[in-house]
Amino acid sequence: QVQLVESGGGLVQAGDSLRLSCAASGLTFSAYRMAWFRQAPGKEREFVAGIGSGGNTYYADSVKGRFTISGDNAKNTRCLQMNNLKPEDTAVYYCAARGGVAIFTTRDAYNYWGQGTQVTVSS
Repeated sequence: QVQLVESGGGLVQAGDSLRLSCAASGLTFSAYRMAWFRQAPGKEREFVAGIGSGGNTYYADSVKGRFTISGDNAKNTRCLQMNNLKPEDTAVYYCAARGGVAIFTTRDAYNYWGQGTQVTVSS
């Protein structure tokens, strides 16, 4: 059974940093594309960043230059380093995965999801 578990969320001030982690069981991240999505209250879930099984990365314009996605295949985890956080980054952050190489930015491209971790950025 596949399980994705996010951690690292919290309440921070604008300009601070957070590091989110996604730990997987039941699948090997090195063979899967993985992405971070986020959903703010009253808004659609949106793509944030993705990493392909080959290590290639892709970012939403809103986080480019501030967020970095990375992977540790030995620990079977994927992380999202978030710097210079802004109040508009406040959302529940989800990790998602699906077998394959290429990165997709749409929700339906991923069939495994974590439960989410809350990130709140105060001004």
